[in-house]
Amino acid sequence: MSDTRVTFARTAVELVESRADTALLYAEISGQYFAEAEHRLPDRIVNVGIREQLLVSAAAGMALAGLRPIAHTFASFLVERAFEQVKLGFNHQDVGGVLVSSGGSYDISAGGRTHQAPGDVALMDTLPDWRIHVPGHADEVADALRQAVAGSGRDYIRVTEAQNSRAHPVRPGAFLPIRHGSRATVVAVGPVLDPVLEATAGLDVSVLYASTVRPFDRAGLRRSLDAPDVVLVEPYLAGTSTRVVSEALTDLPHRVLALGVGRTELRRYGTPSEHQAAHGLDAAGIRRSLEGFLS
Repeated sequence: MSDTRVTFARTAVELVESRADTALLYAEISGQYFAEAEHRLPDRIVNVGIREQLLVSAAAGMALAGLRPIAHTFASFLVERAFEQVKLGFNHQDVGGVLVSSGGSYDISAGGRTHQAPGDVALMDTLPDWRIHVPGHADEVADALRQAVAGSGRDYIRVTEAQNSRAHPVRPGAFLPIRHGSRATVVAVGPVLDPVLEATAGLDVSVLYASTVRPFDRAGLRRSLDAPDVVLVEPYLAGTSTRVVSEALTDLPHRVLALGVGRTELRRYGTPSEHQAAHGLDAAGIRRSLEGFLS
């Protein structure tokens, strides 16, 4: 199985080489994958150094000049540290671009809280007109990036080390039905699909797969419902998509169980898998939550 971050880097370089309107900016992170191509294309592959606010502002400036920029660093630096630049450089100036993060909620668990960003999708969701991708496989990373670069809007792609055992088609705005059941609908986002499938084995529930969460497939969610009970399983801040589920079902009495990364900070570094279990996002934790909800 291919590494998600390596797949992103290779795909990004291929796009810059094949498209004269595309540029790649990064802030040291992943430089080991870009250095050789940077020597050949120094005007469109640029390392700004450890200056994340500059990274986003320079990308927005390239967009204003007519280029399609890809900006990349860890999620905590790209979204949290440089949020004002995202808001002003892209939204206020009304230009498009592609932001690609790595690190996710706790991939870099040994790096401590400075390198963890479970709130990135919730923060990006405060800005209008961003398409937010949470690919669950390396092949989906490549497909999401190609689609984003080919477009003209604002795209955020969240790349994580965790991935599912197989890839699924990337269809922004459309969830993929995986299983059908009558008691509830479980929306599995990105790399949590495999543990969700394990956790729901033998349960009479529908499972929808989402590799893009904004726009949220409200119509697809409604079509899947035999009972108005929804379980969100998101690999970032728990409850991030509760708002859009409630908006989709505003005319129906419904229940929502939101599973994800909790708000309590875990101060022991541990491993990514230990963080996943501590937040109840492994198969055993999801199963416990589902059984309690359905009972």
